[in-house]
Amino acid sequence: MCSSVALPLSEAPYFLPHRAIGALGLIGVAGALAATVAGRLDDRGHSRRPTGIALALLAASWLPFPSPAARSGPWSSGVILLDLAVQAVHVTNQTLIYALHPDAGSRLIGGYMVFCSIGSATGAIAATSLYALAGWGAVCALGAAFSCLGLLLWAFTRHSAPDTVTGDGR
Repeated sequence: MCSSVALPLSEAPYFLPHRAIGALGLIGVAGALAATVAGRLDDRGHSRRPTGIALALLAASWLPFPSPAARSGPWSSGVILLDLAVQAVHVTNQTLIYALHPDAGSRLIGGYMVFCSIGSATGAIAATSLYALAGWGAVCALGAAFSCLGLLLWAFTRHSAPDTVTGDGR
């Protein structure tokens, strides 16, 4: 669904060329910083709380995106939050998965990435179809709904298993 940001930016009132839309990807450097911070927290045995924070940021990341009718808007802040949150969740998820069975870590992470790819493809198809049917606002609502669903799932399961190192479910 992240790639769907290109849809309204290429149309009125923005009419941005592909290279300008692609430059938004450079903002993704913030995601690398988030992955580093999440990795450090994971190394200290804190995976669950940062996952919840990242999922909350992911849900909030859809709010700064303006409607297509707006002349300007905080696209970059939405893209930064979205990328930052997604990268942090990826790192913490992989740490938690690896902790389940360290001897089978690469197989488990491989399976995780397969399902991430399937989810990304499904989200892209859903976002493109929804954009054609109902517009950018509906795409943002769908992105926020999926993000909130992830946050709810995290909230209901956060105490079901110990954290990676501390064993206290943080």
